[in-house]
Amino acid sequence: MAPILPPGESIRKAVKWISEERQSEPAKPLAKLVEEASLRFNLSPAEGEFLFQFFKEQKA
Repeated sequence: MAPILPPGESIRKAVKWISEERQSEPAKPLAKLVEEASLRFNLSPAEGEFLFQFFKEQKA
């Protein structure tokens, strides 16, 4: 069973994980990373969409 995290902690961990993954595998598609992070950190669809938009804006 996954530990209960304070609100927002899962998002912070997902942002950190995606950032690290993008550095080690820059060619990996953002959508795939967000999908993996959503599963890994048990994120809601809205949180997954937030991550996608966040990193999309960072790239621009």
